[in-house]
This record gives sequence, structure tokens and C-alpha cells, in this order.
Amino acid sequence: MEENLVQKIVANPNYQKLVRVRTVFGWTLTAMMMIVYYGFILLIAFDKELLAARVGAGVLTWGISVGLFVIVFTVLVTGIYVWRANQQFDELTDAIRREVL
Repeated sequence: MEENLVQKIVANPNYQKLVRVRTVFGWTLTAMMMIVYYGFILLIAFDKELLAARVGAGVLTWGISVGLFVIVFTVLVTGIYVWRANQQFDELTDAIRREVL
């Protein structure tokens, strides 16, 4: 890539906004995922009895329910990131291309 083009992109205010917004959003979702995942792991490590307890009178346990929640939460977080990337991040990227090229 040409050095001049790189300098134009880096100096562009939309590029700086894109980097800032995407970084904050990515780290926020990462923190949320880490809290949920490591919370589940800590629950497994320190309160096996709670996870082994049955939900109601059926055969479903809290461990299975919480494990499914972790999986669904992961899919939702991924979907939220993709949705926002397709909306805001793509618009900023297109604006950068129009202004720089």
C-alpha cells in the first residue's frame, strides 16, 4: 500500500472514530463474554451441588440450563457484533473510502 494513502487513511477523522468505537465495543462484548464464561466455570468449580440440582420435578438440571444459557449468550453476542458491524462500521468504512480515494 502506498505510504501516502496510509497516511490519508490514518489522518481521516472517520477512521479514527471507527477504530475508537470498534475497539470499545469489541472490548465491552469481550468483557461480557468473559464474565459469563468464567462465571460458569467458577460455578462448576465451587458449587457443583447447585448445578446438579433439578429444575422443577423433571430431569433438567441447573447445570444444563446455565450451560445452554452460555451457548445462547455467545450466539447473541456474535449476532449483536455482526449487526452493528453491518450498520455503523460499514457506513464509516464506506465514508473513509469515499473521502480518501
